[in-house]
Amino acid sequence: MKLHADELTSLNTVTAYGPGFVEINQVRYHGSLVLAPDQPVTAWSAASFGALCAEDFEPLLDLRPEVVLLGTGARQQFPHPRLTRKFAEARIGVEVMNTAAACRTYNILMNEGRRVVAAFLQEA
Repeated sequence: MKLHADELTSLNTVTAYGPGFVEINQVRYHGSLVLAPDQPVTAWSAASFGALCAEDFEPLLDLRPEVVLLGTGARQQFPHPRLTRKFAEARIGVEVMNTAAACRTYNILMNEGRRVVAAFLQEA
């Protein structure tokens, strides 16, 4: 699906997504990635939902977000609470949804000026 922003911005914006990719500022990325409005797009160490571990979430904590969006691929899957415990301890919200919904939600929150970080899992 192609997304169109209402206004031009220098912030990272999801411009499209589909099976196995997320496009940021019209650059297509394959594989799992971490996205913040004002940081470089980075590869995420998480290989798959089943392989998630608490250490995979450390880079997200380092970005000091207000809310983290976890896109879990084609379908919504909830990680065990022990994996996201540090977010609760740091009073950071975590919203889990499929990757398509996470892409749309990221754009909305980013355009509202929220300190949002998205972590997208991509199926191979």
